[in-house]
Amino acid sequence: MDSWLIWLTAALLLGAAEIFTLTAALGLLGGAALVTAAFAALGLPLPWQFLLFAVVATAGVLFVRPAALRRLAPPQEARFGVDALVGGSAYVTSEVTGLGGRVRIGGEEWTACAYDETLVIPPGTAVDVIEIKGTTALVYPRE
Repeated sequence: MDSWLIWLTAALLLGAAEIFTLTAALGLLGGAALVTAAFAALGLPLPWQFLLFAVVATAGVLFVRPAALRRLAPPQEARFGVDALVGGSAYVTSEVTGLGGRVRIGGEEWTACAYDETLVIPPGTAVDVIEIKGTTALVYPRE
């Protein structure tokens, strides 16, 4: 069997495996095998074929794959308004229970309730903002 046919088969198998994994790595290896198959069909000796495959595969995995993943990754969405407060920290200014209380978030006073209704959070405690419901922050003490 000719070496170019073996490289072509390897390229097809790697391309098919890429469809199932979606990692962009196997597809690049398949592309390297396809390039090697083309040069093998032109008569490149076997040791040079392996070297060509190694160089093209390495270049693809080191340079093309990171660029492709950056391009395919969804951009981080900017959060505005009260959505930007969720996940942040707050400072309890008035005892917070499941029924109410007050916290300071980013220099502003907010009404607050404990995320766990059984908790009583004393003034001066640092808390995390878990959720904002209307004008009330649901908070949980930091550990």
